[in-house]
Order: sequence, then C-alpha cells, then structure tokens
Amino acid sequence: MHIKTEKNMKLWLIGCFFIITHLLKAQTTPIYSNEFLNIGVGGRALAMGNTQVGIVNDVTAGYWNPAGLLGIKKRYEAALMHSEHFGGIAKYDFASFATRIDSNSCIGITAIRFGVDDIPDTRFLYDANGNINYNNVKFFSAADYGFLVTYARKIKGWEIGGNFKIIYRNAGNFANAFGFGIDAGIQKKFGSWQLGLLLRDVSTTFNTWTHNTSLLYNVYTQTGNQIPRTSTELTLPRAILGAGKNFKLSKDIGILFAFDAAITTDGRRNTLLANDYFSLSPSLGFEANYQKMVFLRAGANQYQKIKNFDGTQYAQAQYSFGLGVMIKDFTIDYALTRNNTDKNTNALYSNIFSIKFAFDKL
Repeated sequence: MHIKTEKNMKLWLIGCFFIITHLLKAQTTPIYSNEFLNIGVGGRALAMGNTQVGIVNDVTAGYWNPAGLLGIKKRYEAALMHSEHFGGIAKYDFASFATRIDSNSCIGITAIRFGVDDIPDTRFLYDANGNINYNNVKFFSAADYGFLVTYARKIKGWEIGGNFKIIYRNAGNFANAFGFGIDAGIQKKFGSWQLGLLLRDVSTTFNTWTHNTSLLYNVYTQTGNQIPRTSTELTLPRAILGAGKNFKLSKDIGILFAFDAAITTDGRRNTLLANDYFSLSPSLGFEANYQKMVFLRAGANQYQKIKNFDGTQYAQAQYSFGLGVMIKDFTIDYALTRNNTDKNTNALYSNIFSIKFAFDKL
C-alpha cells in the first residue's frame, strides 16, 4: 500500500510538471495586470505566507484553489474580511459564500474589492479668474473588483474545481474596464500529505479599457500627452504548486507545514528565481493547533533582491504571524503582515482580521 501511494504521488508530480511546461511554452506576450487578485484573502492564509493551494479546505478556496471547496464541513459556509494597506490609504474587502450540492460537489461565489477612495480631482481648482476655489475640488475612487463563481467536484478520489471570474476596474468617471477569465485547480491527499495545483488565468484574462476622453481632453492637450483610447490588457496564466504535511505530536497537538511555488509567465519579476520567460516565487507556512480549536501560525513569502545605494544587493522576505480561534461553527483569524521589505525604511504592518461561519440551515 505504501509503495502504491508513493508511486501515485510521483505520477501526480510528473503530470504537474508537464502541465506547467506546456503552460510556459504557450505564452509569448507577457503583460502585467490584475495584481489585486494576488494579494490574498483570509487571516489564516495571510498569516501562513499565502501557502494555501495544497491545504485550503474551506469557503476561501474559491480564491486559493477552487478544488478545496469540497472541504467545507457544513452545508453552508461564509467568510468576511476587511483590511487596510499603506497606512489606511488602500482598502481591501472580501466576502465569500459556499454551499454543498451533494456529497461530491459544491458551488460558491466570491467578491473582492481593492480601492483607494476620496482622491481629489483638482482639474477645476482654479476658477475662470485664476483664483483658487476649493469648492471646485471633487473626489473620486479608483477601485478594482473581482467576482468569482466556483464549482468543485470529486471525481475518482480527485478533487477538481474551476472559477469563472468577472473583473471590473474603474478610475472614477475617467476610465473603466471589464474582464473575464477562468481558473482551474486540483487537490489530492496521499496519507498525511496534501497536494494541490492551481492554474490561475489559465484562459488568459482579458481586460478591455474604455477611456472617457471628453473629461481629460484639455489636460492631455496641454501636457502634450497622447489621448488614450479603448485598449485591451491581458493577464497571462500563472501556475501555483502547493504541498502540505501534517504531523501529530500528541492527542491534542498537531502541526502543519505548507509550501507553495508560484510560477508566473509575464516576464522577469523580482523573485527568488527569474528569467525573461518565467519567474518563480516560493512561500512557506506553518500552523500548530491545540485540539483544532486554537491555532498559531507563521509564514514567509515575497523573496526579493533589494539594491543598496552603493550598488550591492541583499535578499529580503516578507514575514507574517497570526492566531486563530474556532468556537463550534464560528472562526476568527488574525494576521500580522508586513507591507514592505526594505530594511532601510520603516516597516508598515497590517493587522488583518477575518471571520468565518459554518451552518446547516439558512
């Protein structure tokens, strides 16, 4: 039995390798977009360095790996999160709901908003006489929205899922974009091992931008800039391999180690490994639990090379910590994450809380 399980694991990893290789070769036009969908959701995930692809098993799977949606324990599950970044300038909101159709399938919906509000529009700060009139200053928001519809099903011991997502982005009344894309994921357990693969934007996500040129015509002509027209922005696929290993220290105490490796195909990024065709960014996560009621978590991700003023470089990562408490069907998770990795500047930290409910009746 052990030999058979080990053989299945090797075949699964080989299959993942060929899928990723084909994915990388298929993409030739790297364009960088929709990064707000890679920030992460849920206090548990953010405390563990975003290592979730192989281990996620709740309503947040609609974001991390749609196959993991099959892990919900009750008929219904819902989650909420609000976080603020860069000293409260940017706000990130997440809500998700999932329900079990039968013993082998689930569906879910997820909504995400990342935005900066109350941006002053100073185009009419000066009146016709050249005087400053602050009453002419209006305010607008620049926000990105993501809506995901998830379906997951268990097929011959494999958990498989997919997302259809709709993207809406706007910068006040000046410009907006609509986009569509597809994610696909798979999970499989081999004893105490949990493995997963997520193909995000596997279809390539298309964002079509429309600019309200009449609002900005005078500004662009005065500055000599080209007036923008309708344009299309592509989000190329990324593959994320995830793995988790459970250890039982005693009857009451358990430990989980998790690892994710994200491979992007939109060109060279500032990651641990990178070239002109793809970049690889690893993440590490740790979770200890007491009777699966109290959780202690830590993680590390976003490894980067930072350049000093003298031209030398040093490696830096983003570290995170967190706690979780589960009381019957209610869970609250907390994460402390760092928003910058430069050792020469003051660190900006985010305190993130998320809540989750599980229930059988609406």
